[in-house]
Order: sequence, then structure tokens, then C-alpha cells
Amino acid sequence: MDAPTSSHDNYTDAHVRSVLNGAKSVAVVGASVNTARPSYFVVRYLLDKGYTVYPVNPGHAGKEIRGAKVYASLADIPDPIDMVDIFRASDAVMGVVEEALRLQPRPKVIWMQLGVRNDKAAKVAEDAGLTVIMNRCPKIEYGRLSGEIGWAGVNSRVISSRKPARAQNNFQNLTLNR
Repeated sequence: MDAPTSSHDNYTDAHVRSVLNGAKSVAVVGASVNTARPSYFVVRYLLDKGYTVYPVNPGHAGKEIRGAKVYASLADIPDPIDMVDIFRASDAVMGVVEEALRLQPRPKVIWMQLGVRNDKAAKVAEDAGLTVIMNRCPKIEYGRLSGEIGWAGVNSRVISSRKPARAQNNFQNLTLNR
């Protein structure tokens, strides 16, 4: 993964791609079992893309989202986590970052969802050597960088001549070469 960036207003495609390619396991803090919630879509999408996903929500602990057990806290997850994706209000981010920094081994990335930004928490995480991305969605970024988002008519700003591969379900599936 690239070194932490000091400007969180713009991320290069190469940086975001590096973060998404470098992560294999993702804890989604604030994940919901409600199929209409954006956090549910992100969990489902990341699972479909081959990530190991650990939903985190104390109100749903012990339940499952698409076969992934929901944990009450980051500390309850039995395996190392590469990335923590935060679906919480900006003022709750510092607590999540502090919890993530107590993990051994520490995650490599703190990712804050769309509309979530906490510069103080980002500095704490970066000072500890973690990469931070704010106000972005890994589902949207993965889809944009792989070209999948273009299937819905959205300009991904990425041009590729790669032919989409057929997934097991016989639908086209693009990847970031993970």
C-alpha cells in the first residue's frame, strides 16, 4: 500500500487501488442486517468480491449478514483485520480509531464512508502508521476502478480494454486484479 497521504480532499486512483488491492479482510463498523441499508450493500458487495468481511454492530452481535457473523466490537474479531470501514457519524470515528489501534496486529487502513470525516482521528491513525481514506465508499471506488460502475451509465474516469470475466453466476464480473 502507498504511504499515508496528508491531503484527504483528493486521492489518486493509484492510491485507492493500492488500498483496495492490499486489503484482504475488512471490518465494517456500523454494519446493518437491514437489507435496505447502505452498510448491508457494502458488506454484500465486498463479500462478493472475495474479501473476508467482519460486520461489527453491538446491536446485531451474533447474527449473520450473508453468512458473515456480526461481532459486537473490533476486539471480538478472532482474526487480523487489514481495513476498518467506518459507517458511523464523524464524531464517533475517534473511538473506532482508538479501538483499532489497540488491536494486535493493527489494521493497515482506516476507511471512512461517504459523509464521514474526522481529521483529528485521521491524524492519530496516520501518526500510528495507518493509511486513512475519508468520505469515500469502498464499494463505489471498487466499482469505479474496475469499470463495473460504467455498466450503470456512470462515467468511471477509467478506460480499459479488458474483457469482463464471467463469474460463477454467469454474470460479468470485473476485478482490480486482487
